[in-house]
Amino acid sequence: MNRRLIGAEWQRALAALGASRVLLETGHVEDAIARCYYSIFHAAKAALAVPEVETSTHTGVRSMFGLHLVKTGEIEPHWASELSEGLDDRIRADYNVFAHFSSEDAQDEYDRATAFLNRIRQYLLAKGLQGSEIPATLER
Repeated sequence: MNRRLIGAEWQRALAALGASRVLLETGHVEDAIARCYYSIFHAAKAALAVPEVETSTHTGVRSMFGLHLVKTGEIEPHWASELSEGLDDRIRADYNVFAHFSSEDAQDEYDRATAFLNRIRQYLLAKGLQGSEIPATLER
């Protein structure tokens, strides 16, 4: 288990979640949605560092998350769906100029991202990491 990598990915996940909160509060809905996804992406990468699986691509993280964490029973399948949906929403928010997201949509994304990070933190704590290594997520 690469504790240093886990900590770095976890810090990146928390930073993205914090940025999404600020963006949501200032009305930058699409950007908030994108940052929510990146918080999930980095949390997933932190979880994958437990079985020492490293990948940097979005599709690679999605595939490896399913293979090494869901298929093994470490993480419930629902969370893989959240990862995939987050990526789909981020792509629409970033690239589809005709996509419309409301502030409620962005709040829902933020809530999903927070729940995902909380579940991953629970997994990391169960694998022996200390709370000081993976601080708690922000609350709504």
